[in-house]
Amino acid sequence: MAQQERFDLAIVGGGLVGAGLACALAESGLRLAVLEAVPFRSAAQPSYDDRTLALSQGSKRILDSMQLWPEVARRDATPIEHVHISDHGRPGMARLHARQFGVEALGYVVTARVLGQVLLERLQQCAAQLEIFCPAIVDAVDPHPDHARLAWTDAAGVRHDIDTRLLVLADGGRSRTRELVGISAQVRDYRQSAVLCTVTPESGHGNWAYERFTSSGPLALLPTSSGRFAVVWTAGRDQVPELTSMPDDEFLLRLRQRAGDRAGRLDRVGQRNAYALNLVRVTDSVRPRTVVIGNAAHTVHPVAGQGFNLGLRDVAVLAELLHDAAAAGRDIGDTALLQRYASLRRRDTRAVAAFTDSLIRLFANDFPPAVIMRSLGLLALDTLPFAKRFLVRRTMGLAGWLPRLARGLPLG
Repeated sequence: MAQQERFDLAIVGGGLVGAGLACALAESGLRLAVLEAVPFRSAAQPSYDDRTLALSQGSKRILDSMQLWPEVARRDATPIEHVHISDHGRPGMARLHARQFGVEALGYVVTARVLGQVLLERLQQCAAQLEIFCPAIVDAVDPHPDHARLAWTDAAGVRHDIDTRLLVLADGGRSRTRELVGISAQVRDYRQSAVLCTVTPESGHGNWAYERFTSSGPLALLPTSSGRFAVVWTAGRDQVPELTSMPDDEFLLRLRQRAGDRAGRLDRVGQRNAYALNLVRVTDSVRPRTVVIGNAAHTVHPVAGQGFNLGLRDVAVLAELLHDAAAAGRDIGDTALLQRYASLRRRDTRAVAAFTDSLIRLFANDFPPAVIMRSLGLLALDTLPFAKRFLVRRTMGLAGWLPRLARGLPLG
């Protein structure tokens, strides 16, 4: 590589959100660079681990518009046709069915590994339009009026510089580059972790997903293509060492006690892993020649499975604005364009953060009026069609203003 190169767009972070943006803009005529610190397919690469993602209908549309969904669906996508929501030890519950809303599924369960592989393969097919630098550690960012300059170090310790008209930060909730450009974030530690594993239901899952609120946090069972449930068990951080190390039969017994019997008998548990949970929100998602997207801009609680879907909507909106600006010959790093992006995304990101955070607070409250309100709320959700439509349209990513990709349309 030359000592210094110039790009239209440099994306720091080659995970699901960063790679998604690169794929969306691969045919825009822009010269793209993707810088990723962790080698692809490494065990430490979160886009290639076995975590499951609950994709909304809106996210499925975005991936379909990018011509990625057929391959994802072929490899590993399980439709969620029914959802059961309950409050452990309380009478309230609600049931949602895809057919009630005229869709084939309320969402889809895929593994991060499969989606990451499909995105990487697409990036490799677009080698003429973009360059991937991996592993690449960004050491400094120097903004200029008409470009940003990145200094980064390769695996051999050699330092490189590149110039870009626009810098996009998509390197996750612990984004180091976000700090380099001076964007601060508000972090709330939930003092919880998500314990993840798979279990095998004795009678199959029937494409049901279960969300149960418990005293330690929400517990989700998501149907997978292997016929198993993916378990997302939120627990206090002090409980995690015990949950991840106890014998399988003891863990399954504890899980059955928490999950109840609606999903049937649960047998055979896979490897258990745990991830700390935080609420992260940047104070401002743009700086001169720089924009922050995905978990680097907003990390939310996994309840209701909204996190990655929120990041993919970032991709859809930013890709549309950058595509249109490039087609019109305008500066893609213009401050007004970046502020337009921030304005379009502000309501959605705040609403999702508030929704997920309020669910955690409400269902963790054992004050009797709060318990009654929860039960009445679930009863209303189960019996009132307008309440179901309101919730489902939002969780499916189909509410409010939608960019072209989320409406099933190509960028150009």
